Amino acid sequence: NIRLAQMLNCSRSYDYGQLSEEGFYDLPHGMLATVVTHLEMRNRPPEKERIGNTGIQIEHSPQISVDDYRAIYRQVGEDWLWFSRMAMSDQQLTDTIHHDLVDVFRLLVDGKAAGLLELDFRANGECEIAFFGLSEDHTGRGLGSWLMSEAIEIAWSQSIARLWLHTCTFDHPGALAFYQKHGFFPFKQEIELVKDPRLDGTLPKHAAKHIPMIAKPTGWPIQSGEHCAAT
Repeated sequence: NIRLAQMLNCSRSYDYGQLSEEGFYDLPHGMLATVVTHLEMRNRPPEKERIGNTGIQIEHSPQISVDDYRAIYRQVGEDWLWFSRMAMSDQQLTDTIHHDLVDVFRLLVDGKAAGLLELDFRANGECEIAFFGLSEDHTGRGLGSWLMSEAIEIAWSQSIARLWLHTCTFDHPGALAFYQKHGFFPFKQEIELVKDPRLDGTLPKHAAKHIPMIAKPTGWPIQSGEHCAAT
């Protein structure tokens, strides 16, 4: 990862990489910043009663095609600026999602894809919930909790000592509380800088409307301390 100190376009003399000082930091043009929270579960929770849902099922898709994977990935993640898999080549994506230790699942509602779950067991003794989410038209119906219960059960059915995931401030505002509700505990935070994937066409310009897209600098000089009063 590129250290924040290398990316920040500031002129102060102290070490930005350590973020040891409070203050505002300019981002280089075309970059976005997000706070990433890592959460983990180190003990298998008590098994809950499995509640059946008519028309709802989880489908293991070990040989899902690249096109089908990208379709559900985009359907679920475009509003939250998911882009890492969209930037992969066909071969890179195939090598990842068809790996023997990566399990891809689709949530089906009345036979149609409505959610994505991806479990990564490649690190010895642990599982990462690499991707988890529902399409917008299936939120607010309790399907997220149902899918998370399935994810936890599937993950802990393997010989692991740790289940973990991460979320960030690009995600749904309720994501962090949702994961904590389901037994995950925060253990680390990071600041991640990424190139805005809407500027190079990796994602469409209408994606993630809650994240401002600054197409080009205005040239309006902002002096130190001149920030929105709402902050």
